[in-house]
Amino acid sequence: MLDITGLSHRYEDGHQAVDGVELHVDRGELVSIVGPSGCGKSTLLRCVAGLQRPSAGRISVAGRAVDGVPDDLAVVFQDYTRSLFPWLTVRDNVALPLRRRGLARAERRARALDALAQVGLDATAGKYPWQLSGGMQQRVAIARALAYRPALLLMDEPFGSVDAQTREDLEDLLLAVRGGAGHQGGAGHRGGAGHRRGAGHQGGAGTTILLVTHDIDESVYVADRVVVLTGAPGRVHSDLPVDLPAPRDQIGTRALPAFVRLRTEVGRAVRRP
Repeated sequence: MLDITGLSHRYEDGHQAVDGVELHVDRGELVSIVGPSGCGKSTLLRCVAGLQRPSAGRISVAGRAVDGVPDDLAVVFQDYTRSLFPWLTVRDNVALPLRRRGLARAERRARALDALAQVGLDATAGKYPWQLSGGMQQRVAIARALAYRPALLLMDEPFGSVDAQTREDLEDLLLAVRGGAGHQGGAGHRGGAGHRRGAGHQGGAGTTILLVTHDIDESVYVADRVVVLTGAPGRVHSDLPVDLPAPRDQIGTRALPAFVRLRTEVGRAVRRP
C-alpha cells in the first residue's frame, strides 16, 4: 500500500529533517512511528500526505507516485480544534470531505451518521463541535476520516491533546474500528475493544494506518509494527514486529511480559545516544 524509498527533506533554513528513509507498509497494516523529538516524524507524514514535496526520494501509495494529495487518503491531526469547523454541525463536519467523492447529499449524510455510530457519537450529529468535550471532538475527526473510507489513513499524534483516560479510550476505539467491529462498550469501556491482528487484510479492503506518536506504550499497544527513527536527521533505526494476542485491552495487554519487553526495546531504541 505504501512504499517510501530514499526519502530525504531539507528545509530552506538548511535543517535536514529526514535522510534516506526506507519504509514499506502492507495493505491493512497499522504501523506506529516513534523517535526523539525533532526527528522528522511529522515531516515524514506531511510528505506521504502530499502536503510537502520532499527534497529527494520517492513515495507511492497503492502503486501510484505521490504528486500532490492522493485521492484515497485521509489525515487525522493532533489539534482537533483547528480541523473542525465550529459553524458546521458534527454531522456536516463529517460529511464535508465526501463532496470530493462526488456523492449525493443524502448519501453523504447517511455515511456521516454511520461513521459517527462507529465512534459512538451518533447521538451528537446535530450538535456543534464547541458543544463537545475535547475527546469527543477528536472522535468526530476520526469519524470524518472513516466516512471517507480511505485506503491509507495518516494520524499525526492524534491523541496527544487529550487526558490520559480519554487517550486510552481513543486507542481502544482505533483498534475497534480497524477490526471492523465498531466501538464496543462506549467511551468508558476498559475491557478493551477487540483487535484481531491482521483483521484489515480480510478481503484486502482494510484501511492501512500510519500512526505518528511520541508515546512509546501507545506505539506498541495499537500497532502491528513499530518503526523507530533516529534523532535528526531522521533515519530508520529499528522496524519491530508487534506480536501480541488478541483482543488487546488496556489492563491485560500492558501487563503481558511480551508487551513489557517490546516497550522496553522501543524505549531503548528511541533514547539511544
